[in-house]
Amino acid sequence: MRVAIVAGASGGIGSATARAFLDAGMHVVAAAPQDALLEALAAALQPFGERVAIVPTDITRRPDVDALVARTLVRFGRVDVLANVAGIGSSPSLCDCTDDEIERVLAVNLLGAARLIHAVLPVMKAQRSGSIVNVGSIAGEAGVMGIYSASKFGLRGLNDSIRREVRSHGIGVTLIEPGFVRTAMNPSMRNLPGPEIVAKAIVAAVDRPRRTRIVPANYRVPVFLARAFPAFTDLVFGNSSIQRRLNRDARAERAAAEPQR
Repeated sequence: MRVAIVAGASGGIGSATARAFLDAGMHVVAAAPQDALLEALAAALQPFGERVAIVPTDITRRPDVDALVARTLVRFGRVDVLANVAGIGSSPSLCDCTDDEIERVLAVNLLGAARLIHAVLPVMKAQRSGSIVNVGSIAGEAGVMGIYSASKFGLRGLNDSIRREVRSHGIGVTLIEPGFVRTAMNPSMRNLPGPEIVAKAIVAAVDRPRRTRIVPANYRVPVFLARAFPAFTDLVFGNSSIQRRLNRDARAERAAAEPQR
């Protein structure tokens, strides 16, 4: 039976992915920071019994990453799938971010994914099989979300590089690029598809690796236009009114979250 590590398992997409892997008959190691969300996930997955291992993990710390892989090998003896789902957002405007926020976004979205890949690759190469699925974003195709876009652009480059590096080892590497879906990262948006649409694409990528999967499908045309006509993208998103609209909700949410004086 295949063994899947899900990093960021306590989030909306991560928890949906863990369930989807379990429904597909896999063993699942659910990794996320130790907090109430991970405790809730552990309770929800308890009916799956010995097929699930809950491992509190901070992917910004290399000792945690190494311990996650070691515990997976001790418990299940192999690693067949790594799903890099963990991610945090940022303000569209770089100027709205603090230096700590810039560092945190890169530490989770890019360096965390790189460390996890670095830790599992020796195991997968020894097995001469495996699948790595990285969750990027359409914001990694069109730079409109400040440091978040930068982190997802970086993840896209990492995904391409690793895919080519391990091609001869029987390891599939796929980048999933979601548009807006219903998660805690998009609290003010309505009528969005649920995270299950991304989880379904992740499971499909394990058996049928591709360079990139864009979900939902209606984002494929905007991504194509952004790739084919970067000057047009510059013109649209460089417009001052568009920039104000992009930042309006983010700044309102930030103001609401700040303590009142």
